[in-house]
Amino acid sequence: MIRHLVLFKLNEGVDRDDPRVAEGEKAFRALEGEIAEIRHWELGWNISDRPIAHDFAINSAFEDAEALGRYVEHPAHQAGVALWREFATWVIADYEF
Repeated sequence: MIRHLVLFKLNEGVDRDDPRVAEGEKAFRALEGEIAEIRHWELGWNISDRPIAHDFAINSAFEDAEALGRYVEHPAHQAGVALWREFATWVIADYEF
C-alpha cells in the first residue's frame, strides 16, 4: 500500500471562509466516491495554532504506485488541484506501508 499525504498552506490573505477555499474543499471531499483507486480517504482542517502548522491535510492510501499514478492523473483530481493552485501551496509525501 502507498500512503499519500498532502499538507496545504493557504496563501497570505486567504482564509477558510473564502468561497474559493470552500469550492476546493468540496472538490476534494467528492473524490472518494468518484475515483475507484482510493482505498482510504480522510481530510480535514488543522486545529493547531503553531506557526509551522499547515492549514489543511489529506491522508489517503492506494493499492500501489500505479493506482496512485492513476489517481494523480484522474480528471477529477486534476480539477481539484487547479482550484487549490489559485489560493494555496502544498507539500506531499508518498511512502509504502
